[in-house]
Order: sequence, then C-alpha cells, then structure tokens
Amino acid sequence: MSVAPRIVAADALAAALDAGPALRRGLVMANGIFDLLHVGHVRYLEGARAEGERLVVALNSDASARRLKGEGRPVVPLQERLELVAAFRCVDWVTWFDGDRVEDLLRLLRPGVHAKGTDYTLESVPERVLAASLGIRTAIVGDPKEHATSEILNRLRGASGGAAPEKRA
Repeated sequence: MSVAPRIVAADALAAALDAGPALRRGLVMANGIFDLLHVGHVRYLEGARAEGERLVVALNSDASARRLKGEGRPVVPLQERLELVAAFRCVDWVTWFDGDRVEDLLRLLRPGVHAKGTDYTLESVPERVLAASLGIRTAIVGDPKEHATSEILNRLRGASGGAAPEKRA
C-alpha cells in the first residue's frame, strides 16, 4: 500500500474536511520537524492519536526547520520526512507548513485537539491562546523528553571525529 494518498497539501486537506464534516470529528493535530526519527517521535504520535479518532501531522518545511534548528538541518528532506511519518499506523494524514509555528494550520484545519510533546507544558505552548480562542483543546502527550534528534546528531559527530557521517552506497 502506498502512503502517498495520506500526504496532502493543507488546503486540499481542509477542503476534504469541509466536504466531509464527520472527518473533522475527533481530529487531532500534531506537528514538528521529524528529522531522524526516534522512539520519542513514535511515542509522541501514538499519544497524539490516543487523544482522538484521526491524526494529522504537520511537518515544518525544510526552510522552516533550518530557521529553527540552524544550517545543516534538516538532515532528511521534507518529501522523505513526509513519507516516513505517513507510514506510521497511527497517522491518517501528513501535511507541511512553511512558518515557524502552526497558527495558520490551526485556523485552516480546526482540529479538536492540538497535541504537543512533553518538552512543552500547557502554559508554554506557543499556539495555546489561539487554540483556545478557536475552541481547540491543547494536550501534552508522549513520554518524557529523553530523546532528541540533536543528541543523535551529536553522538554521530563525536563517533566520526566531528565530521558528518560518511554516506554508504
């Protein structure tokens, strides 16, 4: 089964949700960069899905990831990150956004729940005020923040003497 139909531009997803309002019932939105997937990502997405019936995951574009994480990031380009996240059983749709925050997507998709990872508290979620004004509940999900892509990259750099890991054929 191909995951491509699960990868949808935000405008197209919003149109589908508007055309089939039952699809929006129980809709949860999670977001992030999802560069170099690790168990923390799995637990976050499974926790997000447990908050509702359907899960849409919004990925930062490559330019957005670079602004947030610095040069050299993301390691994995957007199209590949979209395919990887779409392959998770708990994910119904994957989309992407160019901004540094997801306010525009919250307005467009109007999920019932906006799920954030445990590196946030309810008070520190940047979009919490907008979400509340739209009637969107914010949920903190996943395991304690003990896994990070940055840590994996640092370990790889240390193991290779500071240079980027070699590519294998």
